[in-house]
Amino acid sequence: MSLRFRLNLLVTMLSLAFLLAAGAVLVRDTKDSIRERVEAAMRVTVQLLDTVIISSAINPSLGPTHFVLQDFLKSLGYVRSSRIELYDYYHTPLYVSPVSTFKTEVIPPQWFTRLVAPKTEVVTRRIRFGTLIVTSSADGSVREAWSGFRQLMLIGVGFFVLLNLLVYGLLSHALRPVRHILRGINQIEQGDLTTRLPRFSLPEFDRIGISLNQMAVSLDAERQLEESRHLTQLIQQHIEDERRSLARELHDELGQYVTAIKTFAVAIVNKTKDKTPDIAANAQTIVAAANHIYDGMHNIIRQLRPAAMDNMGLIETLRDMVANYQTQHPSIEISLQLTGSFLPMGENVNINLYRIVQEAVNNAIKHAQASTITVGLAGTATHLSLTIQDDGIGMDMCAVDQTQHFGLLGMRERVQALHGQFTVTSLEKGSNGTRLDIQLPLSETTENKGNT
Repeated sequence: MSLRFRLNLLVTMLSLAFLLAAGAVLVRDTKDSIRERVEAAMRVTVQLLDTVIISSAINPSLGPTHFVLQDFLKSLGYVRSSRIELYDYYHTPLYVSPVSTFKTEVIPPQWFTRLVAPKTEVVTRRIRFGTLIVTSSADGSVREAWSGFRQLMLIGVGFFVLLNLLVYGLLSHALRPVRHILRGINQIEQGDLTTRLPRFSLPEFDRIGISLNQMAVSLDAERQLEESRHLTQLIQQHIEDERRSLARELHDELGQYVTAIKTFAVAIVNKTKDKTPDIAANAQTIVAAANHIYDGMHNIIRQLRPAAMDNMGLIETLRDMVANYQTQHPSIEISLQLTGSFLPMGENVNINLYRIVQEAVNNAIKHAQASTITVGLAGTATHLSLTIQDDGIGMDMCAVDQTQHFGLLGMRERVQALHGQFTVTSLEKGSNGTRLDIQLPLSETTENKGNT
């Protein structure tokens, strides 16, 4: 059932109720009017006839009362709203008043007559040598009332039909924007976020159209942002794959060459340390250089792809990373705090969390001038909380454009790609440091399960 039909039905019902109420009031007033009119006519007629009867009794010379009344009634003729009958001593009719000829062409229906006709009143007068009977009659008044009532009803029905046609046309015109709005909503629902509604003349529909257009713009921007995040995630995944491949190549290829060089140099040292100590010293230098290259290579491999990630999972990898940072920077206290339970979270979550912690700790070491860095990780069955806090110099968040700080921007993009929340809290420069808060819903991010 459409809105236009419902509104039109409501107007129809209200109009019909108004017509019925007006008809009921009109019938009631008509009934009261007819009753008062008939009663008044009846009283006047009876009083007039009583006067004639009394006059006849006072003046016997006028003749018998029933003959006097007969002559008077014949001269009187029709009396409105009254039917007069005169009978002699033997109940032979001497006079019966003529029937009303007023609006005889109007025939009111029985239901209307029953509604408005008053109760019939009969007055009987015993006179000498006869009987006078006066009966109230509302036939003429009922016909007159029905004639006026019918005209009013015809006017009311005409107005009713005209009003409904007018309302139907106005509703059709006024609700025309609804079709455009519904079409726009359907197109947006089907994924066409370029749909825009025109301006409407009615302010209510115009506000709806403006709101719908703004919603479409927001949804389009959100979809583009989601596509951008998905692309970023694919790029990051590709980068991680390249890092894994490069780390494997460094370990397998360059590691073998460095090991071979070291092996040859050690052999040279063993063979020449007694006979040619100069050559042995040079060979020992090569061994030291090979060891240095090997250590540097393993640091590079660890930065590219932590080996512990594939073997022992995220938690052990974070412990190893914090331990390495602590070894490299003994003047800074770096700690890892773990609380709760950690279910398998998948490769994508593991590597992104590792990169976030890696970036945050590197930033704190390089820029925060911190003496303490704390990494906190808390896990439940439904979400994961990660905090990285330092006691460094902090920064003025109002003056920092986070879109130009690629470290913060990269961490934020990683978190948003995992449908999480990323918050940076820091007081002005010279305060008690910076805090990163990250909340990840595991139900949305653990698509591919893996061991942690």
